[in-house]
Amino acid sequence: MKRHRPVSQPAPASSEGRTPGFHAAVAAGLAAAGNSALFAELNGNPLPDRVQVLDSIARLHRVLVGSILPIAGDGASGGPALERELASIEAALADQIHLALPFPPRPANGHDDEGERHAEGHRIARELIGRLPELRECLLRDISAAWRGDPSCPHPIEALYSFPGVFAVTRHRIAHILHEEEVPLLPRLIAEDAHQRTGIDIHPGARIGCEFFIDHGTGVVIGETAVVGNRVRLYQGVTLGARSFPVDDKGRLVKGLARHPIVEDEVTIYASATVLGRVTVGRGSIIGGNVWLTHDVPPHSRVAQAEPLQTGFEDGAGI
Repeated sequence: MKRHRPVSQPAPASSEGRTPGFHAAVAAGLAAAGNSALFAELNGNPLPDRVQVLDSIARLHRVLVGSILPIAGDGASGGPALERELASIEAALADQIHLALPFPPRPANGHDDEGERHAEGHRIARELIGRLPELRECLLRDISAAWRGDPSCPHPIEALYSFPGVFAVTRHRIAHILHEEEVPLLPRLIAEDAHQRTGIDIHPGARIGCEFFIDHGTGVVIGETAVVGNRVRLYQGVTLGARSFPVDDKGRLVKGLARHPIVEDEVTIYASATVLGRVTVGRGSIIGGNVWLTHDVPPHSRVAQAEPLQTGFEDGAGI
């Protein structure tokens, strides 16, 4: 005869469905677990709202492409409606930037007062909005480069409407302005959202010229201190990364060192090539697929893998 194990009975719940003392103990444990010196400097300041930040950036993106790629019912194409939209985006971003300013890595710069942070948030948001015409010009050149560089693209509008590389680079250019202004948190949030959407990972600190085209895009990584010139083309899987990570006398990584490549104008880097360290790829060079590169390359160079060795199998031997 099968025996049934006794089932333990839970403690009686209160009339609100709570077990007396249980949730209080968990809440106390969570509070104690959050008492880390690593986060003590945050002082309980509220974080920017991710949803509101990304919504504002999406609206900004629509403004950038609005007159080129109008959407039915969208007022971001021109006239008074565009002016109202710009003012609304600026106000929304100013509020979120203001919330971000107390957090690292922004250095101490006298904006410790709430009123000063509020004013600084509005100044940075105004700076971003003011640079939209400049971003639009670069976007148009990026779209043109995508159309010229992809034989399967019948018209520039297709590149703007659907290419992940164009999307990721446009979001990067917005994030980079905020990074230049030393806004904490938001540039990386924008970059990682674009990374999640496209598979293209561009750190907001990377400096990228115009007429930049990432073809296919999946797996491309561009590091924080990379410098990319004008009219550069990358293919899927390319990494512009760091070769080493120096540490200080306490064993901690040294932050902010220039450790990523400099890619000069009119360079093409083919699929799955890896370029590491603060090396320079000279103007007009071509780096072949799957190349591993850790040294400088003079202008107008051609770098490729060695020719593959072709052999046969004998007597059932394998590789």
